[in-house]
Amino acid sequence: MEKSSLSYADAVTDSSRRPARSFGTVADRYDRFRPTYSAEAVVWALGVRPLRIADIGAGTGILSRLLQRLGHDVIAIEPDHRMRTRLAEASPGVVAMAGTAEDIPLRDRSVDAVVAGQAYHWFDTERAHPEIARVLRPGGVWAALWNDADERVPWTLRLVEVIDGPDATTRAHRRSDFGPLFGPVTQAEFRNELWLTLDDLLALTTTRSPYLVGTRQERQDLMDAVHQVAVEAGLPTRERFPMPHVTRVHRATVSPPAG
Repeated sequence: MEKSSLSYADAVTDSSRRPARSFGTVADRYDRFRPTYSAEAVVWALGVRPLRIADIGAGTGILSRLLQRLGHDVIAIEPDHRMRTRLAEASPGVVAMAGTAEDIPLRDRSVDAVVAGQAYHWFDTERAHPEIARVLRPGGVWAALWNDADERVPWTLRLVEVIDGPDATTRAHRRSDFGPLFGPVTQAEFRNELWLTLDDLLALTTTRSPYLVGTRQERQDLMDAVHQVAVEAGLPTRERFPMPHVTRVHRATVSPPAG
């Protein structure tokens, strides 16, 4: 997914950025069928000591719940009220707040870590990076995570091309630099399988922005193409099958204040 020139909040409300604001219309389905993240990836980014963490662009709480299961105190920040409602319903014990990466509703130096799962590419980084640095305690961690279909597997590579376009595998939307307020960025990848039925795979497709913003005919064409990928891979003959993913993590620590 390409980086937006608008903030995530703008993307939710501005009709010129329909892909970003479309997810709230299928919040329940999004929460049910989107993959969770590799626990190993989260431990690599944050360690095992319990932390107070702000999950920015938290969506329906998929990453927030994993953080909570790993023992962290989680504050989920999400601008879309439909996603936030689902988050609150599905995530007992996680504090859900309205807010954005560009306007985080937390005090200075109030959290040990800030994370973003599947959301950082929507941030206006010139505004978001200072906000993230502001709420982090000295030495605090900032980590961006993505779940991507594993393109080393032929059928998932074809699926990415069908859903996101033929150039999707080379599209640059990751940053290796979080700017002068943070130290060097380190990166890691972790395998992460999502077990599905054919119906699950088709339902997962309906949570993707090309489907959500498409016309009726475009939606039908996309579903037919995904079904054809599944047929060519022999998936309909299997009761359940793994869809291999990679959880990618970019991590840095906030730099000490000048002086």
